[in-house]
Amino acid sequence: MGEAPAFVFDDLQDANQNGFGLKSKDSGTAFTIRDKTYVIGCDDDESTLSIGVLIIDNATGNSIIPTVLGSKPKPCKGYSAVPLNADRILIIKKGSAPDDCIWFLEVDTKYVKQQKNNLGKEVVAWSKGVSGNAEKPVVISGPSGVGKGTLISMLMKEFPSMFGFSVSHTTRAPRAMEKDGVHYHFTERSVMEKEIREGKFLEFASVHGNLYGTSIEAVEVVADAGKRCILDIDVQGARSVSASSLEAIFIFICPPSMEELEKRLRARGTEAEEQILKRLRNAKAEIEQGQSSGIFEHILYNDNLDECYENLKKLLGLDGTTVAMQKSTSQGINLPEDHSISKVDNKIIINCGTPELEKASKSFIILDASSLKGGAPGRTRGLDVHAIDSFSDGLNGINELS
Repeated sequence: MGEAPAFVFDDLQDANQNGFGLKSKDSGTAFTIRDKTYVIGCDDDESTLSIGVLIIDNATGNSIIPTVLGSKPKPCKGYSAVPLNADRILIIKKGSAPDDCIWFLEVDTKYVKQQKNNLGKEVVAWSKGVSGNAEKPVVISGPSGVGKGTLISMLMKEFPSMFGFSVSHTTRAPRAMEKDGVHYHFTERSVMEKEIREGKFLEFASVHGNLYGTSIEAVEVVADAGKRCILDIDVQGARSVSASSLEAIFIFICPPSMEELEKRLRARGTEAEEQILKRLRNAKAEIEQGQSSGIFEHILYNDNLDECYENLKKLLGLDGTTVAMQKSTSQGINLPEDHSISKVDNKIIINCGTPELEKASKSFIILDASSLKGGAPGRTRGLDVHAIDSFSDGLNGINELS
């Protein structure tokens, strides 16, 4: 892997026709990774820069316009870039808000490889960078009538600022009083099917001819708000989440016995006999799957509701024996016009002062990218940002982080 210097294109007719967005003689920053050169270029409208991507096959010299997945960065006043490992490029935008400052262009991550294979073409993907880490989402499954809804309600009532639900997507039409983005994200079937193919959904199912599902973005939004996402889904949905890139805690709620479950279902008094028998058949199959699938790290038996709830809190570290949850934050970086960027292992050093190293009056920003998690089609979390006053402090900071 090597970094090519910034260079100028003379002939961008093909790129412009495919929406790359560079004008003739516009400059771009290029990075050679394995057998391809990735060009990150900008279209200048005299006030902002719109970032575009071009790939050059080094063996043939051909230019390739890749399929770009993920939410793209908003236009900015400029940017600096540096490659990380051999699978992504870090982009730091100038003059952007804290939640829109750090981005990753993925060129050879697991997600990009999967999409290349699915689509049969070159793919890159954008992922927003977030400093710090979010708590693992909690997947709770169990048969109907086991009490998992009650347990979740108790959790939300006692810890309203710690937990949140993701808003599901559906292709059905909204009912009276339902609001888009509140009750569901209402979407077109063709759009949802496309996003499912692009790996943007953790789980989905077809119910009565309509699609329902949980998107990665919906879970990320909960984490962005500083909350821990709770997913109340069936075993099949949990299986899909387990197979995804999302790191979660999987909890299955069991009844003390099938006889007790039947008693609870009948006590509701809301369903006909045929429906009760159907729920019992489904519950038996779901319990067998939950106990034998190997998906669920924890199985709780809801014999006594209060005891089960206390056990649930212990699993989530809410029994008073653990420290408060760590929250991820979107920390901005104010890049001055006069700056330089270098990289030591997975540490990126931004020199915000003059380029002469012998001058002591400088400030440095160190980005530690050694513990990155997640990525497209969600956020890239785990980036640590440290401000250093002098070059010697910067060296010490690098050593401490190593």
